Amino acid sequence: MKIHTSIKINATPQQVWQVLTDFAAYPTWNPFVQSLTGNVKEGERITVKLPGMTFKPVILVFKEHEQLTWLGHLLFKGLFDGEHTFKLEDNGDGTTTFHQSEKFKGLLVGFFKRKLQKDTLPGFEDLNQKLKERVENQT
Repeated sequence: MKIHTSIKINATPQQVWQVLTDFAAYPTWNPFVQSLTGNVKEGERITVKLPGMTFKPVILVFKEHEQLTWLGHLLFKGLFDGEHTFKLEDNGDGTTTFHQSEKFKGLLVGFFKRKLQKDTLPGFEDLNQKLKERVENQT
């Protein structure tokens, strides 16, 4: 199962990346990822706090101004895995399309499918909108 959202932001990828990777500021604007701590680089484990849930995914991709991807598991690999990606697409006109997606795999995905669509998808859309507002108000 995959959830994907996107939004056009009136700013360059560098400006969007600056806000997206200012993890210390997340509590002031980010409604979905309440905190993100740890050494954010490929292969490192971080701590991510969402409403009602804290988990410790591993960073798979950290490409400056382009992409941040992590992989988290519920209890153990194969039960309920989520690969979360933030991707910045340079539109070549001073704007950026921000993509946020997550691929879910594992034995329990079918049980959570409805909840993911009901709660997670709106959470992604809310984060996208708040990111857009924060970036555009700073430029």
